[in-house]
Amino acid sequence: MAAIVEMRGVQFSWSYKGSDVLAIDELTVQQGERLFLKGPSGSGKSTLLNLLSGVIVPRSGSIAVLGQELSALSGARRDRFRADHVGYIFQLFNLVPYLTVIDNVLLSHRFSRRRRERVEQKGARAEAERLIGHLGLGSELAYRKATELSVGQQQRVAAARALIGSPELVIADEPTSALDADTRQAFIQLLNAECQACGSTLIFVSHDSSLEPLFDRRLSLSDINRAAAVREN
Repeated sequence: MAAIVEMRGVQFSWSYKGSDVLAIDELTVQQGERLFLKGPSGSGKSTLLNLLSGVIVPRSGSIAVLGQELSALSGARRDRFRADHVGYIFQLFNLVPYLTVIDNVLLSHRFSRRRRERVEQKGARAEAERLIGHLGLGSELAYRKATELSVGQQQRVAAARALIGSPELVIADEPTSALDADTRQAFIQLLNAECQACGSTLIFVSHDSSLEPLFDRRLSLSDINRAAAVREN
């Protein structure tokens, strides 16, 4: 099975002479894997997600996503690569409040010709409606504005937006932190099922260890980030 993510000897600091906030010798995520990455405060979670999505590049080491070394790309090409291949579910969802549910879902594919072509084979609105339905939102919500939805409903819209166009990698950054336990579990089961149906690899980051059994593999970022261990000592 091919690796979606390969990190080797990665070190990152926010300033040239500053101490490392992230130092990972090795991390590999296989195609189709659903990985739970436990990321407590101070473990380097935000830095890692920014590196994986190409927002920033490491001071040293290698990060390859889909075989592409991210450091070899310019900032503009990393932005394009992220739009084409990475679906991101933000902790605070980042929905556009004045857009309808369906237009929020369609928003991400407008920035990527690759994902747009995949969607248009099925019909863009039809695919958006399918995702909305599969993630537990009724069709009557599709044309409401995002501001009219509950937190749990907004979360599902954010997931549908990340998944449309079948990106190879989906990154979820604490997307369940505002939900109760039953709603969290139901959402993750739906998200896992949809990632499997789309063929997407999922990296789900959370501090909530009770969610670990819902995933194929579990890792603690504190265990693999040597810089966090140094700071604790």
